[in-house]
This record gives sequence, structure tokens and C-alpha cells, in this order.
Amino acid sequence: MLKTLKRVFHYARPYIMYFVLTVLFAALGVSLSLAVPVFIGEAVDCCVGKGSVDFDKLLKIITALAAMVIASTLFQWLMSLCTNKLAFYTVRDLRADIFNKLERVPLKYIDGHTKGELTSRVINDIEIVSDGLLQGFTQFFSGVITIIGTLIFMLTINVKIAVVVVILTPLSFIAASKITKASHNSYMKQSKLRGDMVSLAEEMAGNQKIVKAFVYDERAEKRFEEINKAYGEIGAKATFFSSMTNPTTRFVNGLIYAAVGLLGSLGVIGYWGFLGKMTVGKLSSFLAYANQYTKPFNEISGVFAELQNAVASAQRVFDVLDEEEISDDSDKEVLSSCDGTIKFSDVFFSYSPDVKLIENFSLDVKAGQRIAIVGPTGCGKSTIINLLLRFYDINKGKIEISGKDIFDLTRDSLRSCFGMVLQETWVFTGTVAENIAYGKPDATREEVEKAARSVYAHGFIKRLPNGYDTVISEDSGLSQGQKQLICIARIMLMDPPMLILDEATSSIDLRTEQRIQKAFQKLMEGRTSFVIAHRLSTIKNSDVILVMERGNIIEQGSHTELMAKGGFYSELYNSQFVS
Repeated sequence: MLKTLKRVFHYARPYIMYFVLTVLFAALGVSLSLAVPVFIGEAVDCCVGKGSVDFDKLLKIITALAAMVIASTLFQWLMSLCTNKLAFYTVRDLRADIFNKLERVPLKYIDGHTKGELTSRVINDIEIVSDGLLQGFTQFFSGVITIIGTLIFMLTINVKIAVVVVILTPLSFIAASKITKASHNSYMKQSKLRGDMVSLAEEMAGNQKIVKAFVYDERAEKRFEEINKAYGEIGAKATFFSSMTNPTTRFVNGLIYAAVGLLGSLGVIGYWGFLGKMTVGKLSSFLAYANQYTKPFNEISGVFAELQNAVASAQRVFDVLDEEEISDDSDKEVLSSCDGTIKFSDVFFSYSPDVKLIENFSLDVKAGQRIAIVGPTGCGKSTIINLLLRFYDINKGKIEISGKDIFDLTRDSLRSCFGMVLQETWVFTGTVAENIAYGKPDATREEVEKAARSVYAHGFIKRLPNGYDTVISEDSGLSQGQKQLICIARIMLMDPPMLILDEATSSIDLRTEQRIQKAFQKLMEGRTSFVIAHRLSTIKNSDVILVMERGNIIEQGSHTELMAKGGFYSELYNSQFVS
């Protein structure tokens, strides 16, 4: 726990001045507020007795009292302002670090965690850290000063009644534990920005293959930083205004206040000598201190509960930050051009050491060849693509592109040589044109429309409310087929030297699929292409068909050759036409 707290406050170190000012303003504000009841008591004593009002002294006391109240209020406001700045500047940096970290961790980490879990760590956990650790600390600090100060003042006025107040104090803890926090309208704008941030985080964390394939890392970080900045500013304001409310247990405080008033009154009239003699002014001061004494307990009781939750949330955040990152490859060679040749040599790979997958995999792909990969689910078809683009690194062996080991090349330049359409469709929150231009943000509108026409997406796009300027998202009502057409249009626009089609037409009707297959045929001319398909009728014209089972190539050849053999591929192909 202490180690986690230390790491959190390490992020607050650049803003240590706000912390110092928070402590200073808290001490000054609480001290002045504690001195107020003393002056109130003296003022009351100046008014007790018929015809014995000391107006001169009373005026001086009132003037000093007003000055202290104004100064105390000012210091309390400054303390809240510094606390909010400290909290939100700190969590802003922490949130930016964890988001940027997710862009640098290996894909196996992203695949090993649910999208909602990662989003929760980026948004909800850090929000809890802000409320529980940073702002809670100030409440705890000012509350402790108030409790100690009021107790000292009460003991100097009347020890016996002060003991009664201390005995009744646990009632405040019991009442505080039953109170739930009320919601505040001041968080409406903050909730809107939080939703935008969660949406972006889910898009990036849940679709890292697309992000990596289109080298979108830096632009994603920039988009997130813009939303994050706005969220930090509105969050500071929302929390500051909401902190002005005081969700105290007024009924319990009233009971304690009434008990003090009753016992003090008995002391003033001398009815119960055990309590000691009190003046009316001292009773007024004591009542004020009793009221101030009970309030911090309600706040502190909530702080301890939030502290435990905040530490757990902070640890979840730091678990992500401690993950191993993808190695820096900026010093490696940039692949400026490629001839389309690819070679796998004795490649070994498995996602888990306990479960073997690909062993002794070798493949020599010549420039311009169309390679189809087929086989049952889990045989390693998509894994080949993951290894080729270095989404995962092989355990043993060698993969070469244009005669160069992919480990000697930068990942960005390697992935820029490929255009990839995955089986999972994905569109981000933005216009249709922006979605199509995801991998080529400087594309003209004419180029975007040309790419959409080539995949027969232009028709349905023009029927949208604002055409290519219609804002869409994963939940915008587009069908899976329409979203897949947009994804395919991205590749058409990029015009890459090599293609990877992983079930690229799985969500499209047969008529549209036939049209897109013609577009793909044109696009694949002269380009090395990898096609993963379950509908074997779509890969009949491939130069080479690889039939995989349990990570190994069990058959290899053209469609005609494999059908003539009457082996596994022939059985698989014929089974798709059995009624």
C-alpha cells in the first residue's frame, strides 16, 4: 500500500507547489475558522445584562470577526482550487501515460485482456485515484486539524462537557456509514467527455491490429490528448463546485449540539454544580466548537473507505504501466520498397508454451503470387498473418521480405508494405470519408470516392443523411456488410504493394461479394497477396493454396492440382456443396 501511494505522489511531484499551497491554505483557513467562536463568545458576553452592552468593544470584536470570516473563506476557496489543480494535473499525466503505454505493449497483452477491463483502468480506476487519494488527502488533513483544534478549545472552556461530546462522537461514524452520495448535475458535462474518452479508448484498445497495420499510433495519441485535456479542465470545475456541498449527517450533529446546549445551559444557571460555572458567551463558543467538531468525522469516515478503493485502483493502473513494452526499433532499417517475395524458414511459434501450434513451418512466396490459406478453425491461418506483420514474434526460425529479415526492419515500414482487411469489421467515430482515409489522411475527396466506387460502397454512402460527411461509429446503425465495405475501401485507397485478406467478404451478400472479388482480382494484379477464406469457391484462382492443419502445411498446390489428389482439400471443398 505504501509503495503504491509513493508512486501516485511521484506523479504529483511536478505540481508540488500546489501541494504546499494546499497545506498552507488549509492550516490558515482552519485556524482562522477555529478562532471565530472565541470572538463570538466575547461578543455575547458584551451584550449580557440589562443596560451593560459595551458597544465600543462589541464593534471592535465584530470588525475582527468579519475580517477572520472573510479571510478563512478565502483560504478555504484557495485550498480547494489548489487541491483540484493538483489532483487533475496529476491524474491527467497518469491517464496519458497509461493510454500511451497501451500503444506500446505487445498485442499479446491486449489480446489477453477484455476491452472493457482496459477501458476501466484508463478511465474509472484513475478517476477513483483522483477522488480517493489526492482530494481525500486534503479532506483528511483539514479534518484532523479541525478535530484537534476544536477539542483543545472545548477542553479549555469546559472539560466535563467536552468529554460528553467525545463520548457521543461515534454516533457520527455510524450515521456517516449509512449515507450514500447524491448525484450532482454539475457532472453532466464531465460525463459527456468521459463517454467520448471511453469510446475512443475502446476503439483503440479493441482494434490494435488495425491501429498498428495503418501506423495510426501517433494520431491516436494526439486525438486522446485533446479529449483528455478538455476532460481535465471540466473535471476540475465540476469537482470544485460539487465539493462546496457538505453531505453531513445533520440529525446526529443536531443531537450532539442539543446535548451540549442542555448541559451548558445547566452550567450557566448553576443548576448542576458538577458541570462547573460557564458564562453565556463561553456556552456560545462551546456550541460553535461542538458543531465544528462533528463535521470532519463524517468526511474522514468516507475518506478511509475511498482510500482503500483508490489504492486498489492505483495498483491496477500501475500493473499496466509495469508491463513490458515493444522493443524500440528506430535504429533498424526502413523498408522503403519491396519486391513482393516472402520466405518462412523453419518457423516455430505458439501463443502458450504449453500448447504447440506452428512447428517447422517453411514457405517460399514469389513476387506477385496469390497465396490462399485454408484449413479448419485454429489451425494457424491467421497466426501466419500475425507473424508476418510482427503482431507476434516467432519463437524460432526466420521470416524474410525482399530478402531481408523482418527483425532487421522497423515495424512501421514493414506494416506499411501491406494492406489488410480483417474478418472483424471496425469503424471509428468520425465521418465516412475519414474512415476510408484512415491509412491515408491526406487523400482527396475524389480519391476517397473512387475507392468507395471500386468496392460498390458509393451507393449506400450517398444514401446516408450527409453522404461522405455522415458521422458514423460502431453503434451508428450500419450493417456488418456496410462496415466491411468501408474497411475494404481503405485498402483500395492505400493501393499497397502487398495484400492480406482475412475473410474480407465474410459479412457481404453473395452478389456484392462477386463484384468485390472482381475488384480484388484487379487490385491483386502484380501484387503478392495472402487470402484466408472459409468459402473455398472464392480462392479457386489462387496461384498456390496452402492447406493447414495444426500449424503445419499438409497440402500445397493449385485448386486443380489439389482436387486431383483427392486429399483433405478435396474433401473440404466438396463438403461445402453437400446438401
